[in-house]
Amino acid sequence: MSLDTWLIYLLAATGLSLSPGPNGLLALTHGALHGRRKALYTICGGALGFVIVIALSMFGIGALLQASLVWLAVLKWLGGAYLVWLGIQVWRAPPIGLDLSAPASSPRGGASMFRQGALSALTNPKALLFFAAFLPQFIDPARSLVLQFLLMAGTFAVVEVTTELLIAGFAQRISPWLRRVGRRFNQACGGVFMAIGVALPLRP
Repeated sequence: MSLDTWLIYLLAATGLSLSPGPNGLLALTHGALHGRRKALYTICGGALGFVIVIALSMFGIGALLQASLVWLAVLKWLGGAYLVWLGIQVWRAPPIGLDLSAPASSPRGGASMFRQGALSALTNPKALLFFAAFLPQFIDPARSLVLQFLLMAGTFAVVEVTTELLIAGFAQRISPWLRRVGRRFNQACGGVFMAIGVALPLRP
């Protein structure tokens, strides 16, 4: 990949990371609930999920899903069901600051947040289809596909982690306000997750 092509890809990856989506909303929610440091588990999980999605897209499974309406429909419904479940968990989360004495940094907490971030990326069929259509524009058939995957996936992962850390940090700064309206904030974010989960399988 030439430098010019990589710069265009970097710009496109930055725009994609800044666009609204389930992982950005999850980073915002976890940043507000747990702080930026713990939200890093969620963010890294999401980045790993996107790296896997990029691998699947670059190595041909994206084209297979595009050609198979049955598998696409299954993935849409599974992704939608997970987002609804995630929305319910966020909806029921306690307001910020009410449970400061709880062991929020327990070993299972970080693993659970990492898993949520990864599954949020992996179960979004729109991401797979987007990358399947987006990445071929930057692939050079004369060069090693593995090396191009490492460059593209690494670039996107760095951009995604940086962007979502900024989002999580912003959420932490407004935490005093969120302490006053924490329950409504959680319900609003959870409602958005559930709405996305319901709408995702119904869209053509």
